[in-house]
Amino acid sequence: MIRNALAFIKYYRSGQRRGGKQDRRTFERKLERLVVRHVSHVRERSAFYRDWWGSIPSDQWRSFPSIDKTVMMAHFDTLNTAGITKSQAFAVAEAAESSRDFQPAIGRVTVGLSSGTSGNRGLFLVDAQEQAGWAGAVLGKLLPGSLLSRCSIAFFLKANSNLYESVRSRRLSFQFYDLLEPLSDQIERIERQQPDVIAGPPSLLRRLAEAVRSGKLTVKPRRVISVAEVLDPLDREYIGQTFGQIVHQIYQCTEGFLGCTCPHGTLHLNEDLVYIEKEYVPGKDRTFVPIVTDFSRKTQPIVRYRLNDLLTESDRPCPCGSPFTAIERIEGRCDDIFIATNSGDSSSGEEFVTIYPDFVTRAIIGASPAIAQYRAIQTGLDEWTIELELPDDQRSMTEERVRTAIAALCGRLRCRTPILAFSPYTHEAGVAKLRRVERRYKR
Repeated sequence: MIRNALAFIKYYRSGQRRGGKQDRRTFERKLERLVVRHVSHVRERSAFYRDWWGSIPSDQWRSFPSIDKTVMMAHFDTLNTAGITKSQAFAVAEAAESSRDFQPAIGRVTVGLSSGTSGNRGLFLVDAQEQAGWAGAVLGKLLPGSLLSRCSIAFFLKANSNLYESVRSRRLSFQFYDLLEPLSDQIERIERQQPDVIAGPPSLLRRLAEAVRSGKLTVKPRRVISVAEVLDPLDREYIGQTFGQIVHQIYQCTEGFLGCTCPHGTLHLNEDLVYIEKEYVPGKDRTFVPIVTDFSRKTQPIVRYRLNDLLTESDRPCPCGSPFTAIERIEGRCDDIFIATNSGDSSSGEEFVTIYPDFVTRAIIGASPAIAQYRAIQTGLDEWTIELELPDDQRSMTEERVRTAIAALCGRLRCRTPILAFSPYTHEAGVAKLRRVERRYKR
């Protein structure tokens, strides 16, 4: 198992170097062949997909109806090809969550449980080969330095996983940090470990950066990697300045390892692992909802799976030369697009106006450099709560600047300015995923 995983690491590290030598057209022809071959295999082994696709030929796979988490979970038993039922998988995963003993497996199939940012639980299944490939891809693309050098990795996660434990070796060591443990205990452990790589949600990485600035922590990692939450510009700047380096990102979810940063810090889609169709959203230049086909997974096939994320393409090529799509930013979830009442100045005739998360973020953090952290929550139609971390002597002035910035944004969008309620910033890292812009109002 270790040999397989390490072989995948070597393969994906060499793939990073090879990627820049392929032109996009040649690369897309290769991807097309991989996807057609994969969906033909899935059609044979998955009863759900066989019925879902009907008589549509495999080479017309873009015409297959898409699925989402609701569809996947409703048909879990017949979608997966391992004969594992949803009740079996949940029982194993929930037992691991309860005991905090994260070795959940049914035979040779690893079972994982994901809450997702929406709070709706999802399951994922990977066999031994897929597990080695997943871990090898993540580590091969993001480990610093040579494979011949020793590397100690600190993973901050809500649940440990066999995915990474499987590649432990003499040169590669992991320590899992449970996000539900007290931060003080984590700081003591990581101070003893002195890891080469720290990976965790940006809300947790920020807490570690604060500990470094206060002198409570002296770690000097060679690489810092953001996972599980959207990396906000404020957090990226604060963490990067503290550790003196680029903050790298992993973009992954139950549906696959979807993207990671190159040495230049640009987030690229992992198009050597997944095919991502782009469903562009109206009124937002270069922003799309991804529809994912993971052609590396056969145990729980992911074919034309529509995510709930908003991604914005970069408008310029990355200096690394990779043919993989460069992403300027991950904006968040479609469910977190704010809804505002049309002010009546627009000729669109629409009753409501959409306000994308990026618009809200830019308005708030651009209002004042005094803002250390923030959250914006839509609590009702035209009602927002803004949480700000600020020095007390600057609160009144900064809140007024935020009011002005949001009013200006709404003026440009021709929608009614919301009633704003301000409160101090509160978020406990690790307990729940941080969403800087969150819509709780449901129409």
